[in-house]
Amino acid sequence: MTFTWTAHRFAGGALALDVANSVILRFDPARCIDRFADVAALDAFALAANRFCAESPRFGTLLPVPERKRGGLLVLREATDRHFRATVTAGYRPELMADLLEAIASVLRGAGNSEDAIALDTATAHSALSLAANPEPDRMKICPNCGWLFLDRSRNRSRTWCDMAVCGNRSKVRRHYHRSKEEA
Repeated sequence: MTFTWTAHRFAGGALALDVANSVILRFDPARCIDRFADVAALDAFALAANRFCAESPRFGTLLPVPERKRGGLLVLREATDRHFRATVTAGYRPELMADLLEAIASVLRGAGNSEDAIALDTATAHSALSLAANPEPDRMKICPNCGWLFLDRSRNRSRTWCDMAVCGNRSKVRRHYHRSKEEA
């Protein structure tokens, strides 16, 4: 099956969250899909992030992660998800922050220098560090439909879904279906 990275896949509002959201249906073992398990999809993510990621202007051109550093990106992805998901649901947990900082440090120790391009893992580490250093717990949310992490940048902080066009629509269709079924 061919997979394409679309704007919806970058609904997190920060690169680190978009990377964390690369695991689809994370808490449903029967349907869970790790989009980064396919090396071609991982490489394509970096290129798509240049176009769709909310933070793309901040980083300049994102490059795919070199093969030898892919494991570090995956460790960072999981630490990012655990830390920020716990922050939303249960509050700050020092041990999860420590895990996140260790994963960030590991990626940044191996980062190369370039003036006009940055590897996806390095940019993700910068994004995660920025989120951790400037927490906005009232803006960090979890989509009730798909379980993705996202930043609510709405003025009144009332955003419910990661993407209104996808998850919001699915939720509304589901409610309409159940309402019409009850009326029948």
